[in-house]
Amino acid sequence: MTKALMFQGTGSDVGKSLLVAGFCRAFARSGVRVKPFKPQNMSNNAAVTEDGGEIGRAQALQARACYAAPSLDMNPVLLKPQSDVGSQVIVQGKIFGVAKARDYQALKPQLAGFVAASYAKLCEKADLVLVEGAGSPAEINLRRDDIANMGFARAHDVPVVLIGDIDRGGVIAQIVGTKSVLDPLDAAMVRGFLVNKFRGDASLFSQGMAMIAEKTGWPGLGLIPFFPQAARLPAEDAMALAQPRVSSSGGRKIIAVPMLPHISNFDDFDPLKLEPDVRLEMVRPGEPLPVCNLIVLPGTKTTLSDLAFFRAQGWDIDLRAHVRRGGKVLGICGGYQMLGNSIDDPLGMEGFFGGAEGLGLLDVETTLTSDKILLACTGISQPEGAAFSGYEMHVGVTRGADCERNFLTFADGRSDGAISPDGAIRGCYLHGLFGHESFRGALLRWIGAEASDFAYEAEVERVLDALADHLAGHVDLDALLKLAG
Repeated sequence: MTKALMFQGTGSDVGKSLLVAGFCRAFARSGVRVKPFKPQNMSNNAAVTEDGGEIGRAQALQARACYAAPSLDMNPVLLKPQSDVGSQVIVQGKIFGVAKARDYQALKPQLAGFVAASYAKLCEKADLVLVEGAGSPAEINLRRDDIANMGFARAHDVPVVLIGDIDRGGVIAQIVGTKSVLDPLDAAMVRGFLVNKFRGDASLFSQGMAMIAEKTGWPGLGLIPFFPQAARLPAEDAMALAQPRVSSSGGRKIIAVPMLPHISNFDDFDPLKLEPDVRLEMVRPGEPLPVCNLIVLPGTKTTLSDLAFFRAQGWDIDLRAHVRRGGKVLGICGGYQMLGNSIDDPLGMEGFFGGAEGLGLLDVETTLTSDKILLACTGISQPEGAAFSGYEMHVGVTRGADCERNFLTFADGRSDGAISPDGAIRGCYLHGLFGHESFRGALLRWIGAEASDFAYEAEVERVLDALADHLAGHVDLDALLKLAG
């Protein structure tokens, strides 16, 4: 019978996704057939699966940690925020609809069936399923019809490990407070706790661990030191953008990325942070776009509203000044659409019917459509002839004169993207391009930067192994396996 263990957190961004990835790699290396599962995720950082769907980026990384291909069953419900109160709902990899927060609560009983079906399919293929919760079980106002935390754990009889984050302070109150608000039957599902992101002398917190155990009745399962190499792995969602996103290198060439409100797949830029000749600046709202060598307009879940936000920041003025100075521009997915002459949304795909004038830097027009393309791709970029790999994840068709100078040629013969007549402005739909060293090198040479020869994908594997070693040194993995129900 398949074992399962669920990791819930005292709050968002306590390290659940990272720890599950590390435990996945640790158990997989020992020969256990392990699979990750997250019943419900909220993130605009998504990944394409081999079975033709999309799931949260964190679950794709966890699948990789298991030496497994990402599957839509690993994250059956994905919420992609389109506004402060509403999200696109992805169910088993496909668009299910759009729902405001209140309406989504009414959907949960229906979604519970999809969650159960996906979980059952994973269990058929695994010896161990590691389940990641969402947010916190202490949000007891959302407990009714819950499918993400204790509602799932109780429905499927999955034991829970609670994770607290000492780096943000108040970890004793985090864990003890969570116990105090939980329903007794929910609290009984918890088999122990982990304290994550500890810095300093571990002996100084031994009394703290004992106090938590005394006040909750839950055993301490480990005090996990801060793992700085986590910054080299793809982040789960935009919570990571609350931290400084400037590369540590003092590179000569500056690449600037405006932080749009609904920025998507921002892990596209992680490989650029590791290039020694590049300084990557994630530009926050209220700040001007800096004098730089390249401006990259990123992907976005809501192209039209984020285009309006871009203009409201005055970034369109900064962008034109950058072009007049001879600077280069690259648009990815929604950012590519923004660079054109117009964007039309006749079906209301982004929540309202209408359109807008684009930034006019590429002679193309975009129409948003109901068909969503989800596809892994390889090919050759133009005009440098550099190999690339990446994935399409978009709605919309873009056409125009500048598409005659296509940016990417796929291995199956299709083409994508556009290049301005002077070659300074480029755009395409493909995510994940910078992870391929050949394409990344060509891009950096385009802006006059020196490219290193490091292999980003190999670096991700190295960090996953280091994370597994890190956890094995501070958590009893055999004890965790015994807790799994």
